[in-house]
Amino acid sequence: MSTYTETIGNKLNDLLERTYDAEKGYKKAAENTKNSHLKSFFDKKAQERYDFGHELKTEIKTFGQEVDKGGSLTGAAHRTWMDVKALFSADNDEAMLEEAIRGEKASLEEYNDVLGETALPPSTQTVLVKQRDAIQSELGTIKRLEDMS
Repeated sequence: MSTYTETIGNKLNDLLERTYDAEKGYKKAAENTKNSHLKSFFDKKAQERYDFGHELKTEIKTFGQEVDKGGSLTGAAHRTWMDVKALFSADNDEAMLEEAIRGEKASLEEYNDVLGETALPPSTQTVLVKQRDAIQSELGTIKRLEDMS
Protein backbone atom coordinates (compact mmCIF):
# COMPACT_ATOMS: atom_id res chain seq x y z
CA MET A 1 0.00 0.00 0.00
CA SER A 2 1.48 3.34 -0.99
CA THR A 3 1.64 6.29 1.33
CA TYR A 4 0.35 9.77 0.60
CA THR A 5 3.86 11.01 -0.25
CA GLU A 6 4.49 8.02 -2.56
CA THR A 7 1.22 8.71 -4.35
CA ILE A 8 2.12 12.38 -4.85
CA GLY A 9 5.65 11.40 -5.89
CA ASN A 10 4.29 8.97 -8.49
CA LYS A 11 1.89 11.55 -9.90
CA LEU A 12 4.63 14.18 -10.08
CA ASN A 13 6.98 11.68 -11.74
CA ASP A 14 4.28 11.02 -14.36
CA LEU A 15 4.13 14.77 -15.02
CA LEU A 16 7.92 14.91 -15.09
CA GLU A 17 7.97 12.15 -17.72
CA ARG A 18 5.53 14.11 -19.89
CA THR A 19 7.69 17.21 -19.35
CA TYR A 20 10.79 15.34 -20.55
CA ASP A 21 8.82 14.17 -23.59
CA ALA A 22 7.62 17.68 -24.38
CA GLU A 23 11.11 19.14 -24.02
CA LYS A 24 12.56 16.53 -26.40
CA GLY A 25 9.64 16.97 -28.80
CA TYR A 26 10.12 20.74 -28.96
CA LYS A 27 13.86 20.30 -29.51
CA LYS A 28 13.08 17.91 -32.36
CA ALA A 29 10.56 20.35 -33.85
CA ALA A 30 13.17 23.16 -33.68
CA GLU A 31 15.60 20.92 -35.58
CA ASN A 32 12.99 20.08 -38.22
CA THR A 33 11.79 23.57 -39.13
CA LYS A 34 13.47 25.97 -41.52
CA ASN A 35 11.32 28.86 -40.29
CA SER A 36 13.48 30.97 -37.94
CA HIS A 37 10.44 32.30 -36.03
CA LEU A 38 9.17 28.77 -35.37
CA LYS A 39 12.67 27.54 -34.50
CA SER A 40 12.93 30.27 -31.88
CA PHE A 41 9.46 29.47 -30.56
CA PHE A 42 10.18 25.73 -30.33
CA ASP A 43 13.54 26.40 -28.64
CA LYS A 44 11.79 28.65 -26.11
CA LYS A 45 9.21 25.95 -25.41
CA ALA A 46 11.94 23.31 -24.95
CA GLN A 47 13.69 25.57 -22.41
CA GLU A 48 10.40 26.19 -20.61
CA ARG A 49 9.85 22.44 -20.25
CA TYR A 50 13.44 22.00 -19.06
CA ASP A 51 12.69 24.58 -16.35
CA PHE A 52 9.37 22.86 -15.52
CA GLY A 53 11.30 19.62 -15.06
CA HIS A 54 13.60 21.16 -12.49
CA GLU A 55 10.64 22.57 -10.57
CA LEU A 56 8.93 19.17 -10.57
CA LYS A 57 12.14 17.43 -9.45
CA THR A 58 12.37 19.83 -6.50
CA GLU A 59 8.80 19.00 -5.47
CA ILE A 60 9.42 15.24 -5.81
CA LYS A 61 12.55 15.46 -3.67
CA THR A 62 10.62 17.48 -1.08
CA PHE A 63 8.57 14.34 -0.45
CA GLY A 64 11.70 12.20 -0.19
CA GLN A 65 10.74 10.33 -3.35
CA GLU A 66 12.95 9.09 -6.17
CA VAL A 67 13.06 11.14 -9.37
CA ASP A 68 12.45 9.05 -12.50
CA LYS A 69 14.92 9.72 -15.30
CA GLY A 70 14.19 9.83 -19.02
CA GLY A 71 11.08 10.03 -21.15
CA SER A 72 8.31 7.62 -21.97
CA LEU A 73 7.92 5.17 -24.82
CA THR A 74 4.91 7.17 -25.92
CA GLY A 75 7.07 10.30 -26.09
CA ALA A 76 9.76 8.50 -28.12
CA ALA A 77 7.09 7.27 -30.53
CA HIS A 78 5.67 10.80 -30.77
CA ARG A 79 9.09 12.25 -31.65
CA THR A 80 9.68 9.52 -34.21
CA TRP A 81 6.29 10.31 -35.71
CA MET A 82 7.26 13.99 -35.88
CA ASP A 83 10.48 13.02 -37.71
CA VAL A 84 8.59 10.93 -40.25
CA LYS A 85 5.93 13.57 -40.72
CA ALA A 86 8.61 16.25 -41.22
CA LEU A 87 10.31 14.13 -43.90
CA PHE A 88 7.18 13.37 -45.90
CA SER A 89 4.89 16.31 -45.31
CA ALA A 90 4.82 19.09 -47.86
CA ASP A 91 3.70 21.42 -45.09
CA ASN A 92 5.80 20.09 -42.20
CA ASP A 93 5.66 23.24 -40.04
CA GLU A 94 1.89 22.98 -39.87
CA ALA A 95 2.13 19.26 -39.10
CA MET A 96 4.58 19.91 -36.26
CA LEU A 97 2.35 22.64 -34.88
CA GLU A 98 -0.61 20.25 -35.01
CA GLU A 99 1.43 17.72 -33.04
CA ALA A 100 2.44 20.42 -30.55
CA ILE A 101 -1.24 21.27 -30.04
CA ARG A 102 -2.09 17.60 -29.51
CA GLY A 103 0.77 17.22 -27.02
CA GLU A 104 -0.12 20.39 -25.12
CA LYS A 105 -3.76 19.32 -24.82
CA ALA A 106 -2.63 15.96 -23.42
CA SER A 107 -0.35 17.78 -20.95
CA LEU A 108 -3.22 19.98 -19.80
CA GLU A 109 -5.38 16.91 -19.19
CA GLU A 110 -2.64 15.33 -17.10
CA TYR A 111 -2.07 18.49 -15.06
CA ASN A 112 -5.81 18.90 -14.51
CA ASP A 113 -6.10 15.26 -13.43
CA VAL A 114 -3.36 15.66 -10.83
CA LEU A 115 -4.69 19.00 -9.64
CA GLY A 116 -8.26 17.71 -9.48
CA GLU A 117 -7.93 14.37 -7.76
CA THR A 118 -5.40 14.98 -5.02
CA ALA A 119 -5.26 17.38 -2.09
CA LEU A 120 -1.78 18.68 -2.82
CA PRO A 121 0.55 20.57 -0.51
CA PRO A 122 0.49 24.33 -1.19
CA SER A 123 3.97 24.45 -2.78
CA THR A 124 3.09 21.64 -5.20
CA GLN A 125 -0.29 23.16 -6.01
CA THR A 126 1.37 26.50 -6.78
CA VAL A 127 3.99 24.93 -9.08
CA LEU A 128 1.42 22.82 -10.96
CA VAL A 129 -1.06 25.66 -11.42
CA LYS A 130 1.70 27.96 -12.71
CA GLN A 131 2.94 25.34 -15.18
CA ARG A 132 -0.56 24.37 -16.32
CA ASP A 133 -1.51 28.01 -16.85
CA ALA A 134 1.67 28.59 -18.91
CA ILE A 135 0.82 25.59 -21.09
CA GLN A 136 -2.76 26.80 -21.50
CA SER A 137 -1.60 30.28 -22.46
CA GLU A 138 0.91 29.01 -25.01
CA LEU A 139 -1.66 26.67 -26.56
CA GLY A 140 -3.37 29.75 -27.99
CA THR A 141 -0.04 30.93 -29.39
CA ILE A 142 0.56 27.58 -31.08
CA LYS A 143 -2.93 27.66 -32.60
CA ARG A 144 -2.28 31.18 -33.97
CA LEU A 145 1.06 30.03 -35.41
CA GLU A 146 -0.68 27.09 -37.06
CA ASP A 147 -3.28 29.41 -38.59
CA MET A 148 -0.48 31.56 -40.05
CA SER A 149 1.42 28.65 -41.57
